[in-house]
Amino acid sequence: MQPLADLLRPTELDEVAGQQHLCGKDGILRRVVESGNITNMVFYGPPGIGKTTVAGIIAGKTNRRLVRLNGTTASTSDIREIVASLDTLLTPQGVLLYLDEIQYFTKKQQQSLLEFLENGKITMIASTTENPYFYIYPAILSRSTVFEFRPLLPEDVKPVIHRAFSRMEEGLALRLDVTDAQIERLAVACGGDVRKAVNLVEIVSYAAAPRAEDGAAAISDADLDEAAGRSGVRYDRDGDSHYDLLSAFQKSIRGSDPDAALHYLARLLSGGDLPSVCRRLLVIAAEDVGLAYPQAIAIVKACVDSAFQLGLPEARIPLAEAAVLLATAPKSNSASAGIDRAMADVAAGRSGDVPGHLKDTHYSGAAKLGRGGYLYPHSFENSYVEQQYLPDSLRGAQYYLFGQNKTEQACARYWSEIKSKNRNKKK
Repeated sequence: MQPLADLLRPTELDEVAGQQHLCGKDGILRRVVESGNITNMVFYGPPGIGKTTVAGIIAGKTNRRLVRLNGTTASTSDIREIVASLDTLLTPQGVLLYLDEIQYFTKKQQQSLLEFLENGKITMIASTTENPYFYIYPAILSRSTVFEFRPLLPEDVKPVIHRAFSRMEEGLALRLDVTDAQIERLAVACGGDVRKAVNLVEIVSYAAAPRAEDGAAAISDADLDEAAGRSGVRYDRDGDSHYDLLSAFQKSIRGSDPDAALHYLARLLSGGDLPSVCRRLLVIAAEDVGLAYPQAIAIVKACVDSAFQLGLPEARIPLAEAAVLLATAPKSNSASAGIDRAMADVAAGRSGDVPGHLKDTHYSGAAKLGRGGYLYPHSFENSYVEQQYLPDSLRGAQYYLFGQNKTEQACARYWSEIKSKNRNKKK
């Protein structure tokens, strides 16, 4: 029996859900297709949002032989077979190769296509759920145009769900009672994945029991909830979504938005990713809050330790406390920026010899080597005495700049006063 998702697959760009920036009236992909000049393309985006469908529509509008390969199962011999068919009666106009999940193709397999992409005998439309700039061989990318397919909104998916229920009614010869609230629930639960939405419709429709009084069948809320479950959570611990969520999590905290921080924390924890969350919170405490609230890292460390001891789901509570604390705390990246400036100097070879008075003197003969002369700060008023610490070649270099927050400005005032007194005494 043909799956419902295949029965509903669009055959024209106008029927594609969402992707108006590509397939709409003024979409660039539509204009390329209408021009009849099909070039090498890479479709990038999460699963179930129309990449394969659009590739099939484009293939149907060309007079080239269409060959489909999937990166998870195809081998180098499959590519050799395609190459062998070139310049034969089978492929007078060349081959249009649709390569799904290209990220699973090895570098060698991708390289084997280069010559034929270059001379135009193979036109490739590849799709991937992973960032193509990480997974696709650069020479392939340089010969292709990357089109990003965007996640669908519930409003984009609702018309497809309505069509799916109508098709199920035809197939089952049964009237299905479904409410607007249930349509909304399905549109949200699928997480922007049209294929998942259609599959959910198929499952709950088969599960619907006809009523004796009128023969119609109502879609059960319980069945819908059981089938949908956590379907709306789009998360892959090894994929782009992992890094995108962690990035959004940190940027929301850095931007002092506790609500967004909790949202992304919830999505990360829904994927069961406790270690990545804990590590990122510790980084944020040092990198983004830093010296504006130095106690933050100790508090966050306590929350992280508690989370690991508790485990999920209870771990969400101390982690939420840490996220909100960091999001609402004053911010300073002065320490992070300072060490980055220092690391840049070291990487560039700007270092120099340690001043002699700072070198180790705990051995006989140190004085003969010019070691010694160090002034012990605690022997002076306010535990401070002016002396050179940086190498001669970096004398006067400034890596740390006091942040514009109460804590660091208080330190700035304190040391300005102490150092000013020291200079005045020298005069």
